[in-house]
Amino acid sequence: MKTLRRRDCGAYFSALTLAAVFTSTGSGLAQATAAKTAPLLVVVGDSLSAEYGLSRGQGWVALLEQRLREQKHPHQVLNASISGDTTAGGRARLGALLQQHKPAIVIIELGGNDALRGLPLASTRENLLAMSQAAKAAGAKVLIAGMQVPPNYGASYGREFAGLFEQVAKAEKTALVPFLLKGVADRPDAMDWFQADRIHPLAKAHPIMLDQVWPALQPLLKN
Repeated sequence: MKTLRRRDCGAYFSALTLAAVFTSTGSGLAQATAAKTAPLLVVVGDSLSAEYGLSRGQGWVALLEQRLREQKHPHQVLNASISGDTTAGGRARLGALLQQHKPAIVIIELGGNDALRGLPLASTRENLLAMSQAAKAAGAKVLIAGMQVPPNYGASYGREFAGLFEQVAKAEKTALVPFLLKGVADRPDAMDWFQADRIHPLAKAHPIMLDQVWPALQPLLKN
């Protein structure tokens, strides 16, 4: 499998002392090449999806690939996630991914690093809209995985940031996971579910993350 990585920016979720961003998984690219007729699911995310700090195959995208096989879905998986990526980075590279791989489904898991870098929320919203529109124009179904910021960012900012994912999903009529780390970052013992850096979720958290994605994804798997 092809892994795309760039060093993640830890300060954002260190402020949270819990939540983080992603790593690439699965044999997706090789399988997609070998089975060109199978519908392809592409994940465009950051370190939360890129298996940052985990052994290969432990992240939620790898677990998704495994679940698809177990439940006899024909979809292959390509994890095009890059640690540290922003919505602007995802937007810039999405066109090539769509042209080369022609996916049936695109999962967009980006935005956390935008907040980390203090980028304008309007830009994050615009980039997510543009990515959704491009994927749909290429014939793909879209799922947006939302993120939240820690309380120290302020209640108003937190609501606006969390809300922009819902706004984009509603405007583009896409599937939505409101908070990918629900059940992990918001649990009473959340500190025990993150790596020593207090940034990236442990392997045991990734099945919960997949369970957040799965209900929103299932309807998209149907023809």
